Amino acid sequence: MGYSPFLGIATAAFEIGVAGWGLSGLGRRDIVRITSAILLLLAGYQIAEVLICSTHPVYGFLPRLAFLDVTWLPPLGILLCSRLFAPRSRFVTGAAYAMLGAAAGIMLWIAFDPGFVAASVCSTVFARYTHALPRFQAYAIFYWLGLLGMVGFSTFGAMRAGRPEDRKLLAELRTGSVAFILPSLIVTWFVPTGEGALPSIMCHFALLLAIFLARLLATERRAAADERTRAVAQRS
Repeated sequence: MGYSPFLGIATAAFEIGVAGWGLSGLGRRDIVRITSAILLLLAGYQIAEVLICSTHPVYGFLPRLAFLDVTWLPPLGILLCSRLFAPRSRFVTGAAYAMLGAAAGIMLWIAFDPGFVAASVCSTVFARYTHALPRFQAYAIFYWLGLLGMVGFSTFGAMRAGRPEDRKLLAELRTGSVAFILPSLIVTWFVPTGEGALPSIMCHFALLLAIFLARLLATERRAAADERTRAVAQRS
């Protein structure tokens, strides 16, 4: 079956729309901006994949561009965790900045390594990639450490947060992370055509993460509106 760009385009439109909605509303600016950046990166991968599969078999720099895009997702996820922790955790903040530094180095590596993504094949709604080993294994370790950090830190943060709003925000991030990671692994393990397509499958299932990030932004917006209302009431 040939590749259909509809799912990718629709997902990207939703993610861009939620990011724009979040940036236009109330809420702590760091929380809103990091969350919106994650949504825009998710949309960026969808757009890159549509371009990859529409230029088949001439890929050029596009497969590397797709991986440059998703490289930043786990570090930003951990950075969001660090901003949601209350009180702030030096360890989580340090882990976030370490991951961001690693992502910057990996970005340069991918940009200047034409062999990082050797080829890609598009099928139905996802793309399969092949990489030069063992180089890609180092990238995979970085990426999975980031994803596990998102799940672990958000889970721990939700347990220790004092305010109900903070617990809910971290719970949204935790549930959204698990909601796209587990189905992606199941599809890759049990669907024959999923072999080599984990990055693409994960970014499609990341629509679930985007939905929970939209809920996170909505909760943050409501909390900010309530706080503004209380402040106005106290002044009057």
